[in-house]
Amino acid sequence: MTRLVTVGQCATCGCPGAGQCHTCGVPLDAGVFDDSRVVAAPAPGEEVVLARFRLLPTHCGVLQYFAQFTDRYAKDPSRVATPGYQWQIRCDTQPLDPYLSFGHLINPWGLNGFPVHIRLAEGTAMEFTVRNTGASRADTLTEVGGRILGRHWYDIRYGGAPGRL
Repeated sequence: MTRLVTVGQCATCGCPGAGQCHTCGVPLDAGVFDDSRVVAAPAPGEEVVLARFRLLPTHCGVLQYFAQFTDRYAKDPSRVATPGYQWQIRCDTQPLDPYLSFGHLINPWGLNGFPVHIRLAEGTAMEFTVRNTGASRADTLTEVGGRILGRHWYDIRYGGAPGRL
């Protein structure tokens, strides 16, 4: 479903307003971030960063969506468990609550999945990682991927609204 957004309307929830959405709190001129990678699966004991984004020191944001990919799930959609692999979304090196650590696909790549809407503190450095904690030979993956998507905006605590273009 495509939703049209008009001038003065929040792109996140569609509420009308001027400056900041009264429903979700996101400024109407918020920018988008979107990063993703598909790479070779990590060897036992190793970790790979699948996606990353760093907010500017004067910007806040919200993580709206993440996705995961494995070559095994791509061949057989019933293979959501990833035994021997630990997935994490981290903000400033700390696991993001409620996604502290998980061993399965929560939002498979290619599906709309579930939106998450987690507020990010100003200047946050976010990473989506996967670690091979000792996958057995039968559970070894060949490729893994991750995507993070969200919005970011200037935090008015740092001098008021940004200048108009």
